[in-house]
Amino acid sequence: MKTRRITRERLVPHTLDGKTRMVPDDEVIEIPLPPRDWDQLALNTVTVIVTLLVSACVVWSTVSIGDLLSRVVVEPAAYGAAAVFDLAWIALMIIEWLARYTPARGNKARIGGYVALIVAMGAVGTHGWLAGDAATGIVGAVVSGLAKGTWTILLDYQAMPLDKRTAAFLQQELAEAGAELSRVPVRRRVTRARALVEAERRALEADRGSADPGRADESADDPDADVLAIRPGAVSTKDAVRIAWDSDIRDRDAVIRYVAKATGRAPSPDTVDRYLRALRIGA
Repeated sequence: MKTRRITRERLVPHTLDGKTRMVPDDEVIEIPLPPRDWDQLALNTVTVIVTLLVSACVVWSTVSIGDLLSRVVVEPAAYGAAAVFDLAWIALMIIEWLARYTPARGNKARIGGYVALIVAMGAVGTHGWLAGDAATGIVGAVVSGLAKGTWTILLDYQAMPLDKRTAAFLQQELAEAGAELSRVPVRRRVTRARALVEAERRALEADRGSADPGRADESADDPDADVLAIRPGAVSTKDAVRIAWDSDIRDRDAVIRYVAKATGRAPSPDTVDRYLRALRIGA
């Protein structure tokens, strides 16, 4: 069995002058090597070969179709458009691979990939026919077909087969995750809309308050302006704190001033704080 040597660090006791400490020390050990995975090596080799085939196909098709289109347009535009023919079916093939766990979603990409391949092969064949060499055009078109076919077989081999129930389960998982993701922009829009409504409401209230002649002598900073006046001494400290809280008065000093005005006597700050804490917990 093959092994390989590795060096690792460990703590060992070391004593000097009767004093022992744990110090780092290097240890060389041998561990067994796993057997070579020839299947994975072969798959990696095939993947490299197919990648080279696709690259050669793109170059061949681009040059061939670009020469065909350069008869009517300038060369940069012609070769740029020519690259689209093969890149289209390559992109659709990648989408088909991404949808391997939900085959129904990959049907359109699969059909579109074959359509794009046929168009590319037709363009390459047309170039050879117009150039006066039909055989070259046919062979060039077959290059794209071989590259596409080989890559499709490789992707089908690497895609794990799923039974019907497992595919349905994964479909539901993806649907649930998609629903959660779709709620993010919706919540963002709802929050923005509510913020706009609240800003407009406050603006309208401010305009209405400044235009009210009966409130001209009230200070805008007076927290008691929106609180209904009551007869001093008619309520308890607890009731006065509750009324201030319900009137959206949250500042402690403002609440104390209102309680003093409502009850006719200065309240205990500790008592007011206790009632406010209870209201905050209840809210």
